[in-house]
Amino acid sequence: MANAMAMIMAGGSSPSMSILTEIRSEPAVHFGGKFRIIDFSLSNCVNSDIYNVAILTQYKPRSLNDHIGIGKPWDLDRATGGVRLLQPYTGGAYGGWQQGTADAVRRNLDFVEMQNEDHVLILAGDHIYLMDYRPMIKQHIQNNAEVTLAVRRVNPHETHRFGIVSVGPDDRLQAFQEKPKRTKETLASMGVYIFRKDVLMEILEGTSHKDFGKDVVPAMLADKRSIYTYTFPGYWADVGTVQAYWEANMSLLAEDPALNMYDPNWIIHTKSEERAPVKIGPNASVDGNLISNGCRVEGEVMRSVLSPGVHVAEGAIVRDSVILNDVSIGAGAVIDRCIVDKGVVIGAEAKLGHGDDNKPNGEMPDKLNTGITLVGKNCVVPNGIEIGRNVVIHPESGEKAFGKRKKIKSGSSMGKDQR
Repeated sequence: MANAMAMIMAGGSSPSMSILTEIRSEPAVHFGGKFRIIDFSLSNCVNSDIYNVAILTQYKPRSLNDHIGIGKPWDLDRATGGVRLLQPYTGGAYGGWQQGTADAVRRNLDFVEMQNEDHVLILAGDHIYLMDYRPMIKQHIQNNAEVTLAVRRVNPHETHRFGIVSVGPDDRLQAFQEKPKRTKETLASMGVYIFRKDVLMEILEGTSHKDFGKDVVPAMLADKRSIYTYTFPGYWADVGTVQAYWEANMSLLAEDPALNMYDPNWIIHTKSEERAPVKIGPNASVDGNLISNGCRVEGEVMRSVLSPGVHVAEGAIVRDSVILNDVSIGAGAVIDRCIVDKGVVIGAEAKLGHGDDNKPNGEMPDKLNTGITLVGKNCVVPNGIEIGRNVVIHPESGEKAFGKRKKIKSGSSMGKDQR
């Protein structure tokens, strides 16, 4: 067993995920058909022999709490160690709302102090990757490092989304820039840190730092503390925007996807539901999809991800879309480049993602401008309606919310806003 415990940050609100995080935290968002995003960090822990895991929650945690339960799918239902859900609370030295990742850990330092492990692994609950943490922990101990950061090369056009680092020939951290507007460096912090436990407690007890990336690492660097990096060569995706989430799902459809979910030696564990096998109707057409248990396809599905329990009626067409659990798509409906949340009912002959108008969404023009239309949880889309591109339909919008409208223009937002 690795001499480290893990703390998974799972409390952020993630507004850039739009309707997907209006009713749940980002780590609880469904991904790749049957999984939730947090399944990847949890599975990485147990596959790396880390069985003492704390999950720090705050924003709309009910769905996440229900999913994790007592941790049985990950073999974390243990008398010693196991999984703990750490919620914010009032009263005492550590009470109050968490103000950032470092502050979230600070408010649970009494829990950290009680643990037997000498090192604390800090993880983000909203990243998708398969990583064995043991080599990183081994390097951290061999270097006698106070903290080690996992880093990875990213697209030069994406550097503004990450903490960007400069590294010396001995893997020592030389410079750290949090989400720089311009930089020539492309080595990004993954938000995976391994701290010596005594150092973590010293720093958080003695300062008011709120965030590891913005505050703790730059301050330690300025104080010339012993900071090293560990370069991770594998697939890693921060799906903190609608576009990144859609692209990460679509990448699973490649002939040889970078994220290998079929490796028997690195199983992604999840809370599985008992569902019937997939049923493909006699007139159905399926081409290049991920289709989960309980799906019934009688229409045409192309280059899409279908989560458990989706029904595609005869004559319906689904293209380049991510459809979450128990969505019902009526006969003759057309779904093109959409993300449809759980429990949505789409009426017959409805058209979502319709037309060539690619006007950006008025609520989030910088985040929703590539033609992806979003339908929130439990919406009921009327028969025959035409909904354009970059449209947001907020959760729980019934037919009354649409009124007598036959068309929803591209770039529009409508329905009940739960935020």
